[in-house]
Amino acid sequence: MDKTAIVILNWNGCDMLRSFLPSVIRYSETEGAVVYVADNGSTDVSVEMLQREFPTVRLILLPENHGFADGYNLSLKQVDSEYVVLLNSDVEVTEHWLSPLIAYMDVHPEVAACQPKIRSWRSKNQFEYAGAVGGFIDFYGYPFCRGRVMGVVEEDRGQYDEVVPVFWATGAALFIRLKDYWDAGGLDGRFFAHMEEIDLCWRLRARGRMLVCIPQSMVFHVGGATLKKENPRKTFLNFRNNLIMLYKNLPPKDLSSVMRARVILDYMAAFSFLLKGQIPNAFAVVRARRAYAALRSSFTASRRENLQKTSLSPIPERIKKSILVQFYLKGKRYFSQL
Repeated sequence: MDKTAIVILNWNGCDMLRSFLPSVIRYSETEGAVVYVADNGSTDVSVEMLQREFPTVRLILLPENHGFADGYNLSLKQVDSEYVVLLNSDVEVTEHWLSPLIAYMDVHPEVAACQPKIRSWRSKNQFEYAGAVGGFIDFYGYPFCRGRVMGVVEEDRGQYDEVVPVFWATGAALFIRLKDYWDAGGLDGRFFAHMEEIDLCWRLRARGRMLVCIPQSMVFHVGGATLKKENPRKTFLNFRNNLIMLYKNLPPKDLSSVMRARVILDYMAAFSFLLKGQIPNAFAVVRARRAYAALRSSFTASRRENLQKTSLSPIPERIKKSILVQFYLKGKRYFSQL
């Protein structure tokens, strides 16, 4: 068994791999980690390039694109290690990035998963939108981060350099015990992509396992490499999967009130897209709600299992406030103000 395996899921990302894989190899193999690239049925020359230019990387070949969630589920079945890192192909790691993560996890068995501090590759002094310094969630299911609230991303001035418990760790660089990954059921393949890591972290946290951010480790993430933020497909998946995640995991006492509020909030979001002239995104929200309604009954068994296995309620890192109210009505733009 290996100590740490880094698994990069790739789909038609030849150029990204060529740009960012060298840093992963250079700064990970020296710390005893094994680097894998799991190819998710690419139709470009990714596999040929990897075999030719990166012969030390272990290849996992999947015959078709299974999406982020099942792509990792299928790939991790071929990995034997204590820890795994689910690492995006557009992440540049730094020297000794693994050491703080491994050292912390080795002496904190109560912690199932963690993440490094994530800065933007494009704006090196700023946090990265989809992860920053650890994730939280509000009462109505809206995710935010230390360092990023709604669309406001902070500059890193060392203000969030302490290790703290978080609600979710980003799938861009998710360091997790492989045993915990499988004990919680892995990523939900029905999500395909987006929100699946938050869903996994919710299950872990509800079952009493902890998640933390360890800012002493730092990486740089490009972000939006697969689907841009304004892409209607991404909008659809984010809204649909967020509703599914809430249905799967919300405590019974909160389910009705949260879902009633979300009907109003989601259609307000669709109207906002219309006002901005983003008509495809507006329709994506409507389609997401219809898809959720059609799929909800198929997740009832998962909800029942999650509730049966819950040992921690309420979860401290799920705040009782509305982040929308805090941000838009009270003007609280930074995590430190919440």
